[in-house]
Amino acid sequence: MRHICGISGGKDSSALAVYLKDEIPDMEYFFCDTGAELPETYEYLSRLEIILGKPIARLNSERGFDYWFKVFRGALPSPQMRWCTREMKIKPIEQWIGDEPATSYVAIRADEANRKGYMSTKGNIETKFPFIDAGIDHDGVMKILDDAGIGLPTYYEWRTRSGCYFCFYQRKAEWVGLAERHPELFEKAVAIEQKVLLDAGVDGDADFTAYAMKDRQYTWSGNETLVELIGRKDQIIENHEKSKLRATQKRPNRPLFEILGAALDDDDDSDACTVCAI
Repeated sequence: MRHICGISGGKDSSALAVYLKDEIPDMEYFFCDTGAELPETYEYLSRLEIILGKPIARLNSERGFDYWFKVFRGALPSPQMRWCTREMKIKPIEQWIGDEPATSYVAIRADEANRKGYMSTKGNIETKFPFIDAGIDHDGVMKILDDAGIGLPTYYEWRTRSGCYFCFYQRKAEWVGLAERHPELFEKAVAIEQKVLLDAGVDGDADFTAYAMKDRQYTWSGNETLVELIGRKDQIIENHEKSKLRATQKRPNRPLFEILGAALDDDDDSDACTVCAI
């Protein structure tokens, strides 16, 4: 029986990896690398490997986003067509496991027991939820990370969800954060989007509005281009600061990253990808 634990680069899955380190010494850790992760994610994984005392297998290293973007003929992934999750997360996991019996450990906390995570339909893979079984909630996760001396990934200073730098689940303020922290990555996301729009024959605001009304997915963020989004930067920041103030007033003693998370949820409380962001 293989024992496997997937790590997304976020706090919950990282805490689970640390939590299971001594309990299951032969645990195999893996990370599905899309080739489009934040630099902070790769840095955090390297630190986590030191804590775990073993390497984290990188899956999908030869077929990242650029490869699949071509396969899908320049179609952006979206909430309606999540080929990124299917091709770069789920399939690589199941191919890596193969047909051997395996137990997969998923980092859903006790305080979010109704949340869904990756659960394979393959008969040889059993799924377990150690945090739910042990009653470990958000505070418990933070204690595990603090006790291990690893803390949070540094991207939590401006973003609370792991995943690709251009993830379409990002909130508006997180896109602004990307532009400020990693302008070169933001420009790459803009270039991808502009190519998709050009290939689709979308030219100018009028054409884009017509396509948006048909609910066709040609942009990373809702019904506006990244160029339009960054043009509203000051407004987005102002609204986000108001959300942070409201979050602080509701619970003034919360850590800064929790204030950020509450503010981002206030900006946009849509769910993140249940595979990428645990």
